[in-house]
Amino acid sequence: MPEFLDLHGRTTKALRALAEAGMRRHGLHLGQNLLLAALWEQDGSTPGEVATALHVTTPTVVKMATRMTTAGLLTRRRDDRDHRLVRLWLTDAGHALQEPVEAERRSLEEKVTADLTDAEREALLSALAKIHRSASDLLGEPLGPVDPANT
Repeated sequence: MPEFLDLHGRTTKALRALAEAGMRRHGLHLGQNLLLAALWEQDGSTPGEVATALHVTTPTVVKMATRMTTAGLLTRRRDDRDHRLVRLWLTDAGHALQEPVEAERRSLEEKVTADLTDAEREALLSALAKIHRSASDLLGEPLGPVDPANT
């Protein structure tokens, strides 16, 4: 079924371009919104904790955090109990992006799925969750939580 892979690849590329443009409107690069979301959920996390939550490497988070520190979105501080650890903390500017970034993502999702019925949306999310599970199993990766309501 190579037509699925081809269509999925083209769709992913188009969605990524749309998401990148949406994040740029808020002064972010795509992916930085995910780091922010992890800190909105658990401010003060270590880069390793964020990396685990996002299924990326710690150096990826460190590099992203460096750029976001320069942009004034977060700060780094040593852990109070273990001075070997660094924790990432949102600044007021980082906190302030939560509502507009989440609204941007909701708007994009609504626009790209506008031609789908509610039943089609549910079926699509269910099918994508199954495909994600199968692909993760094939990679031998631990399957992260997939909540179709948040994908």
